[in-house]
Amino acid sequence: MNFETIIYRKADHYAEIRFNRPHRLNAVVEQFYHELLAALTQAENDPEVRAVLLTGEGRAFCVGADMKEHGAGERTLSQRRDYLQVGNDVCEKIFRLKIPVVAAINGYALGAGAEMACCCDFVLMAETAKIGFPEISIGTCVGGGVTQFLPRLVGLAKARELIFTGEKITGKEAAAIGMVNRSVADDELQSEAERFIGVLASKAPISMSMAKRLLNNASYQNLEDQLKLEIDSVFICSTTADWQEGVDAFAEKRLPRFKGC
Repeated sequence: MNFETIIYRKADHYAEIRFNRPHRLNAVVEQFYHELLAALTQAENDPEVRAVLLTGEGRAFCVGADMKEHGAGERTLSQRRDYLQVGNDVCEKIFRLKIPVVAAINGYALGAGAEMACCCDFVLMAETAKIGFPEISIGTCVGGGVTQFLPRLVGLAKARELIFTGEKITGKEAAAIGMVNRSVADDELQSEAERFIGVLASKAPISMSMAKRLLNNASYQNLEDQLKLEIDSVFICSTTADWQEGVDAFAEKRLPRFKGC
């Protein structure tokens, strides 16, 4: 597909989706959300793609809603609701995608940008980048599932503090409280993200998909049900060619070559 608000490229078994509205610090508009949904679906349906990297073009990851467009006040109430729904759809899509999603935060990640990051499986963040939730400070409210995802990452007390105050924290601070996986030097973010996603893309795709689903849904299951789901997942993996390849590679002391079947 041809996109206007994002850049989509394929590399070594992963897809990079780069937010491409640098003139507005990658602030979101409805077209952006629809194109991002399409790009995520394209990546998920491509058997050659085993992971997705999200990052921003220019000086920001994403600064949230495009307030210039909001300020125009041209949406009807129904259109406003539709816009909010598609924003939630993007976050849910990231969370439920069958393959892992890595965010590389290269600058400001605010509002919707921070919400999308919280839905990712992994977040790498430049040391001087900043992340925050300014919604309450401007008279709106957080969305995208962040009231569920953020407390899982940092605990309820810290989640309240970040959301209620709207404080922006750096990559170093975010890593220290467990909000992101790690912070790296600004000029090393892209290379570290590519290295990290390369590790993910080298793993068995079916196993990765099952492990992601198990982890994402674990908090909704009791232990008995979760154990049953794990047994089912292990059994299904044992019927795949990748399982045999993993066994053979271990016995032959070589790296496995997984094919996703």
